[in-house]
Amino acid sequence: MDIQEIIRQQVTTNPVVLYMKGTPQFPQCGFSSNAAQILKAAGVNNFLAVNLLQNPEILEGTKQFANWPTIPLL
Repeated sequence: MDIQEIIRQQVTTNPVVLYMKGTPQFPQCGFSSNAAQILKAAGVNNFLAVNLLQNPEILEGTKQFANWPTIPLL
């Protein structure tokens, strides 16, 4: 399965997906930390968090998929 198909599957099978640097428990940038905290404050506790630092292919793929150059992506 190619990266675009993996991303498409993630966003269609989960109600909320956060592509971020790090994890909600250990974010690796302030923007990613803020995004995870906002979701939790809004009562969204069940979301898929994808650590883009662990998979550079997904990092680049999300930029193409969303046509947006920066992360985090929600």
